[in-house]
Amino acid sequence: MKIVVPKETKALERRVAITPDVVKSLHKAGFSCLIETGAGEASYFSDESYLRAGASIAPSAAEAYQEADVVLRVNAPEPAEVALMKEGTVLLSYLYAYTIPAVVEALNQKKIASFAMDAVPRISRAQKMDALSSQANLAGYKAVLLGANELGKIFPLMMTAAGTITPARVLVFGAGVAGLQAIATAKRLGAVVEATDVRPETKEQVESLGGRFVQVEGAEGVKTEGGYAREVSAEYLQKQQELIKERIKEADLAITTALVIGKKAPVLITEEMVKSMKTGSVIVDMAVESGGNCELSEFNKTVVKHGVTIVGESNLPSLLPVNASELYARNISTLLLHLAGKDGFRWEMEEEVTKGSLITYQGELVHAFTKEILSKNKA
Repeated sequence: MKIVVPKETKALERRVAITPDVVKSLHKAGFSCLIETGAGEASYFSDESYLRAGASIAPSAAEAYQEADVVLRVNAPEPAEVALMKEGTVLLSYLYAYTIPAVVEALNQKKIASFAMDAVPRISRAQKMDALSSQANLAGYKAVLLGANELGKIFPLMMTAAGTITPARVLVFGAGVAGLQAIATAKRLGAVVEATDVRPETKEQVESLGGRFVQVEGAEGVKTEGGYAREVSAEYLQKQQELIKERIKEADLAITTALVIGKKAPVLITEEMVKSMKTGSVIVDMAVESGGNCELSEFNKTVVKHGVTIVGESNLPSLLPVNASELYARNISTLLLHLAGKDGFRWEMEEEVTKGSLITYQGELVHAFTKEILSKNKA
């Protein structure tokens, strides 16, 4: 089977779906790889490095798609890109299919089977395929560095002849993979770290990293799925905001990571809270692409509101393109090798990973959760 890797077309994207090292492993497994020219340049992987690894180079995405049995991407294609693919091609990429009905329709029209990296079940045997976690880990690290860069003071305690500098205070919203990495990174840099999460079971993880867990009393109204919040009641969010309102006044840096699957990100930091923060403090809103956890954050912009710097960078892993591409390439190639061999896809429709990540198949939308969300949005 021939694998095609096109150059990413999403604005500000610097990652590539597979790296030269992964090309070698796929070649050994019996696949051939065709890379669009320049696909890896933004991640510092040259066409020559892919050629040395055994891949071929295509002059354009249009020509590459015509040869593809399998397309590997980072981001979902646009409908116009789908139109370039052969009927029956298999696509593996991030999709978040419930947000792109036009792309889902285009995939079905071409009878393209699509697997979503964001829908891979979070089970033990699929950990090496878990791109959400690998990328979130890098994002949590980078969020702290961006915040530190914008902050007009250092993180650690420093005792000098001229006086003592007290450590910065960091407040992290959400203790998932990104939040835990943010806690660990801020703590390594010497900050005093507090964290809050709607899931009380994360308290032990936060404390194991040296953070203090700020807990809302009573977690009624919180529904989780696959370790992530699926739904949070309005009553709980109100209680959480009342608690955070007091803690955020002391924070030098606030990092927000809260997402709700299939819904707009919850607003955790209101304009009134921003006004209450110290002049010169910083917010890094990691949920800005899903609407933002801060009421005043702006998509892909760093702005100053009421004396507070608010960072709204939507694609933090892309700011670390080498490592992000290396990890993603291992994730997506592991998924591919789970689903297929050199002779084709196995199509074990009831197998857990296949069932969880397959979005479209033979012209139909087959993913239950995506169907549910899209039908609700139509209603």
